[in-house]
Amino acid sequence: MTQPAPAPTDRTTVRRQPARAAYDEATVHAILDEAWIAHVGFAADGVPMVIPMAHWRVGDRLYLHGAPASRIMRTIREGGEICVAVTLLDGLVLARSAFNHSMNYRSVVVLGRPVVVADADEKRTILDVFVEKVARGRAAEVRGPSAGELAGTLLLALPIVEASAKVRQGPPKDDEADLTWPVWTGVIPLTLVAGDPVAG
Repeated sequence: MTQPAPAPTDRTTVRRQPARAAYDEATVHAILDEAWIAHVGFAADGVPMVIPMAHWRVGDRLYLHGAPASRIMRTIREGGEICVAVTLLDGLVLARSAFNHSMNYRSVVVLGRPVVVADADEKRTILDVFVEKVARGRAAEVRGPSAGELAGTLLLALPIVEASAKVRQGPPKDDEADLTWPVWTGVIPLTLVAGDPVAG
């Protein structure tokens, strides 16, 4: 059941183009589910870092995984707060002026402090969901992770509590003074399309 939109925090309130903001669970979850890559921001030794990572959602938690020895995983495991951003690019918006060119997009930012998923059975279940996101039905067909592989994978769960979405859709918004400018305007749609499978 869709939950009502939570009140945005000071950190998640969209201030630039606030009409494009959404805070409701359905919008945030749908964008997170469709996106394949998240950019995860964190601070390591006082230096800001952003790392692209695969992500997936189960209920009201966003999951990330990686090698326990990696810098991002070490930093987060030690209690670091992270910022997760995903973006779906839907189209290029061509206007009559250079200034009014834009893009149609759907994006989400999630802030918070993830927790380590330590229970082996829970890890197996959550990792199966990730495999299913990649290819439905695949988790039942492949060999599951061994005890060593589980131990070598750090699984993090980030509660989707402090989050906001921002969406821009539709045609260009030209200034009235530019409406007679003799140039094509409109939207060039962009989609991510899977190609034909290539056997490994």
